[in-house]
Amino acid sequence: MKKRMILVLFAAVIMPSFAQDSNNPGFKAIVNHYAARNFVSGSIARSDLDAIIDAGIRAPSASNRQPWHFTVVQNLDLAQKIVPQTQDGNVLIVVSSSGDGKTNGSQILDCALATESIYLAAQALGYGSRIYTGPMNTLNSRFKSDLGLPSGYNAVALVRVGRVQAGVDAVSAASSRKSANDMVTYK
Repeated sequence: MKKRMILVLFAAVIMPSFAQDSNNPGFKAIVNHYAARNFVSGSIARSDLDAIIDAGIRAPSASNRQPWHFTVVQNLDLAQKIVPQTQDGNVLIVVSSSGDGKTNGSQILDCALATESIYLAAQALGYGSRIYTGPMNTLNSRFKSDLGLPSGYNAVALVRVGRVQAGVDAVSAASSRKSANDMVTYK
């Protein structure tokens, strides 16, 4: 009986206050992110890389279709052909989708959710991350075979993950954001 009372107390009092706390680490990872520009050399632990990929795999998708494929580019020469500023130890995670990437909006949205999950997971683990969509036409026309993208898949985004200069954070490195008053309507 005593254990049951403690569980009920925990569920009723402690859990709701934790979930609604703006100091929650998950919430902080979402609101304190920034697109890193100041990458430096240095490797990423394999366990961290696996956790980052797992965050993408666990992203939500329409009807749980999970239309994505992730290609992890650790080869510096290949990575620099795609993103010239890539530093030694940086990783590019290419998110690709089946189909032409234009006919099914939900596939693109699903891949975008996976991309953001990867981006946020990297930052939650202390790495810098940056989402790129600009190189996709070049990547799809020139590097699909080099990357080994599955047949019928096209890249829709990539996330660069790596170490960043010490002391850089969302306050010192992020671009300014528009005010919520300019972007939100409540009815």
